[in-house]
Amino acid sequence: MQRSILLIGAAVLLLSALIAGTASAQMINLKTVPVASGDQFLIYPSQNLSMGGVSIALDDPFLDPFVNPARGSRTQGVQLFGSPTFYSITNNNGGARTLPFSLLYGEDDWFGAVSLTLQELRAPDDEFSFGPQPLIFPETGNTLSEGSATNKYFFGMIGHKLPGTGMSVGGSISLADLNAVDGVEHLYALSESIDQYGSVFDVRVGFLNQLSGDRTFEALLLHNRFRMTHDVTYFDFIWDQPADCCAPTTVRRDERNLDRTDTWGLHMEYTQPLTDTGWRVGGIATANYKSHPKIPNYEIMNIPRDPGHSWAYNLGVGVSRQAGQARFGLDLIYEPIKSSTWAEANIELPTADGGILTIGSKSIENDFDFSNAIMRVGLSREGERGGLSLGLQVRSTDYQLRQRDNVALTRRTQQEHWLEWTPTWGGVIHFPEFEIRYTGRATLGTGRPSVAWTGLRGATVDQAVAADFIIAPSGPLTLQDASVFTHQVSVAIPIR
Repeated sequence: MQRSILLIGAAVLLLSALIAGTASAQMINLKTVPVASGDQFLIYPSQNLSMGGVSIALDDPFLDPFVNPARGSRTQGVQLFGSPTFYSITNNNGGARTLPFSLLYGEDDWFGAVSLTLQELRAPDDEFSFGPQPLIFPETGNTLSEGSATNKYFFGMIGHKLPGTGMSVGGSISLADLNAVDGVEHLYALSESIDQYGSVFDVRVGFLNQLSGDRTFEALLLHNRFRMTHDVTYFDFIWDQPADCCAPTTVRRDERNLDRTDTWGLHMEYTQPLTDTGWRVGGIATANYKSHPKIPNYEIMNIPRDPGHSWAYNLGVGVSRQAGQARFGLDLIYEPIKSSTWAEANIELPTADGGILTIGSKSIENDFDFSNAIMRVGLSREGERGGLSLGLQVRSTDYQLRQRDNVALTRRTQQEHWLEWTPTWGGVIHFPEFEIRYTGRATLGTGRPSVAWTGLRGATVDQAVAADFIIAPSGPLTLQDASVFTHQVSVAIPIR
């Protein structure tokens, strides 16, 4: 049992906001493994996504109202967006097809937005085998691993400009009805099927102040609740006869795992002109507190891994320039993060020194210290008829894990670091009645991680984008390469 705890460690899978992770600094994502993250939550239009997602000192008139509702005050007239998005993960690791429709409105002192999205999530083409012959399991019905699942998303926003002040306030609500979160199936690597269902609720209150001298200050408060249930089916093999005599008996085992996370966040941002030649400079500061009241028992774990919490921060600076038809942006962000997860014993356990660990005591404690960094750079040129854009995001993850086993009375330390590269590209064609914008991007340097063989069975894991995934690996990380390729076509139609 203790070996299983050391293998799985303390894993947390939770959802952040319904905003693409590369375009939002308000929700800070955690990763302890270089997973291939699908763009499941890339559901809103963006002008800067093809420029590496630069955002600090460069406005994104399409995406901004979905990030901070007070930014909707910059919307003029009524615009309708359709942004079909497709992504796939190499080596047949799944993908998704997403169809969002968004409406932005801004007139006089009021502004608002609404968005509806339908999504089909396609499962990986995995084959599970043990020994020379594949195992054949009894039929358990349609599951995520057998095909696809449907998710539904809703976003609503309303705001008001305070007359004569240059200030605006706004509020937004995001809801998601989820029948799958990409990658969860790999958290239960030996399961036969997983039935997922749950929801996300995200509420934001934003403030924007347009100061003299073309300076801006904004603040944002947010709360995000993630609620998911995993009904997992296993088939255990029991040898009740000598192994060289008879085939094992197959016994079905069903488990229900709850995944609950609450996030509170505060974000502030300031920008101003740097010179009179189109240069701007900006800075951001963000704080997130994440509470994990219920964490699933991944794989064969039978000891609940209940509370956990994380404090995540970021500090960033950005510069941009708009000169005629050309735009340039650069973001530099540093993210110090501290996270703690633990396992609580549900039975009394004897310790290595002859004592007893009581029910509810921490059997395993994991402390993570992150020192992450993000760089985004991009440029574009748009004329009357169209334009092109290029960008690059590089994300550096560096953390130290300190793990304490209060049953075996042992301690260990592990250091991990890696880089994820995300080149982006895009183009736009302008017509008198509408515009068509294409964005493509590829995330490299990721895959399906596992741990090097240490005498314990390795676990394969994956996760969804815009999700936090905190795993305490049992040994050095290994990686089966898998890259993510995403394509978004956004059509913008001005109504008035």
